Amino acid sequence: MEGDARRRTGSRPGPRRSGSTVLGSRPAHTVRLPVPPRPEPPAPPAERTVPWLRVAAAYSWRLLLVGAVVYGVFSVLGSFQLIAVALFLALVVTSVLRPLTDLLARFLPRPLSVAVALVGSLLSLLALLALVGTSVAGESARLADEFRGGVHRIEEWLRRPPFRLGPGALSSLQGQVTHYLSAHRAALLSSAVDELGRVVELVTGGALALFASVFFLHSGERLWGWARDQLLPSGARSAWDRAGRAAWRTFAGYTRGIIIVAAVNAALVGVGLFALRVPLALPLTLLEFFAAFVPLVGSPVALGVATIVALAGRGPLTAVGVLVLIVVIGQLEGHVLHPLVMSWSVRLHPLVVAVSVIAGSIVAGVIGAVVAVPLVSVAWGVLKALRAVPP
Repeated sequence: MEGDARRRTGSRPGPRRSGSTVLGSRPAHTVRLPVPPRPEPPAPPAERTVPWLRVAAAYSWRLLLVGAVVYGVFSVLGSFQLIAVALFLALVVTSVLRPLTDLLARFLPRPLSVAVALVGSLLSLLALLALVGTSVAGESARLADEFRGGVHRIEEWLRRPPFRLGPGALSSLQGQVTHYLSAHRAALLSSAVDELGRVVELVTGGALALFASVFFLHSGERLWGWARDQLLPSGARSAWDRAGRAAWRTFAGYTRGIIIVAAVNAALVGVGLFALRVPLALPLTLLEFFAAFVPLVGSPVALGVATIVALAGRGPLTAVGVLVLIVVIGQLEGHVLHPLVMSWSVRLHPLVVAVSVIAGSIVAGVIGAVVAVPLVSVAWGVLKALRAVPP
């Protein structure tokens, strides 16, 4: 009995000391039940039925915003067209003369190398223009006789099949031209005065372009660094720096490439015109050089002028030879020169180039046609640089 009482007493739980642990027990902890997810509100019927409409709307308002910004920028540039064109010319001069300036800076101080590059290139251009003017002035009498005979040959050619224009029709056409000139003499004089004002603007823009190119050649990197650090927030400087450098590489590559293409075209045209003994071969060669800056359009227009001059000065056979020259040079430019020379810059599809030239000519005339393709090339180069993963 005593043993049973002891067993009963030992099995009875006694007072537990603080801090003591019972074997086999677990510490107490809070159990959190998972919160069931809230049911999402039902999508509108339009999003459930036509999901592409939401995506199209999202892209549409973004495109409208970008289009409004681009329109605003071009409206501002249109108000300051002279300054915009002058700065564009300054960038062209800088992209062309920067390699020569860097080469001269190895042996000369930087300001002196800039002066030598600018003054030397300007004197070379003036010498070329003086050579063209001298050649035209020296052959003016002979050219006048040739053109008078050429006009007579064109009249005889128009009287034969398939045109069969009679002398009366040609005389009537000449009378209409003379009457128009005499009736609109005041308007033509006013247009000539306006063109003199344009010449003054052209000289002013050229002086501003030359002045800006001096600073771009001398300290272009420092100007870009100052604009980046002072005008941009710190978080956006890296992306803008990458975009700006990509834009300059694309613009410089395109400008140097188009100058090489224009020089090769002008050389081939000059050789062909001198071989065919076309009058005014040297001025027409210079016209071909400057016209090649308008892609796909400028070179055929310049060679069309050469064809008319060849028809008036040398006859139909020489004009046909110039037409063959147009076809050959067009094929060579489109399939050899542009793919080979433009490989270091952005290569655009011919359809993009054609649309850009037409759109630029609609917006800003000849200046827009010249500027459109470099702007599109720069925009595409910046887009590719921003889409790439930075190092």
